[in-house]
Amino acid sequence: MADQTHVLFVEDDDVIREATQLALERDGFAVTAMPDGLSGLEAFRTDRPDIALLDVMVPGLDGVSLCRRIRDESTVPVIMLSARADSIDVVLGLEAGADDYVTKPFDGAVLVARIRAVLRRFGHAGGGRGEERAGPESGGVLTFGDLEVDTEGMEVRRAGQPVALTPTEMRLLLEFSSAPGTVLSRDKLLERVWDYGWGGDTRVVDVHVQRLRQKIGQDRIETVRGFGYKLKA
Repeated sequence: MADQTHVLFVEDDDVIREATQLALERDGFAVTAMPDGLSGLEAFRTDRPDIALLDVMVPGLDGVSLCRRIRDESTVPVIMLSARADSIDVVLGLEAGADDYVTKPFDGAVLVARIRAVLRRFGHAGGGRGEERAGPESGGVLTFGDLEVDTEGMEVRRAGQPVALTPTEMRLLLEFSSAPGTVLSRDKLLERVWDYGWGGDTRVVDVHVQRLRQKIGQDRIETVRGFGYKLKA
């Protein structure tokens, strides 16, 4: 089907790879499954998928390094798969540019829900179905010191120079810029940006805020201890 969402899935465990591929295909996704990082990178460059699922521990080129390579070339959404929720690999994957992560063992329905949530943020309809979640109301160009946020053109400039943001980073900045000076809790950001109605790991928020600070200025987003973050007006 022409409207199928194409998933690149990199996983070295044959059983997990085959079972997950079948589950995703039953939910309407087109899947390219690869057993190692190098073949995954080649498939990414050849097929240009809509989303990538990368296991952290794959041979040849590990998942974190593969994520970095993908992020150097594209803003395609990336979800990391990790065997341990408390693993440093989770943070490393997010710092490498991943948009989300799922821990093993995972339920197929949960994985599909997370994929579709990420795709909604990126303007895709997971499995060829669904609607994109709207972001904050558009209101032209917002200015915060040397930072300009064009909410209609989806562009950001700092001191007149364009700033390249991933779609997740852009949505995070839109949430902050829609209410400058207002403290937004991590849970609220998970709900609005990551579409986690049930809550989630706040490390996802913390790492993305840090990545956003590196691009728009370390002092532009303030940490309010015990409460969350706010954009300085």
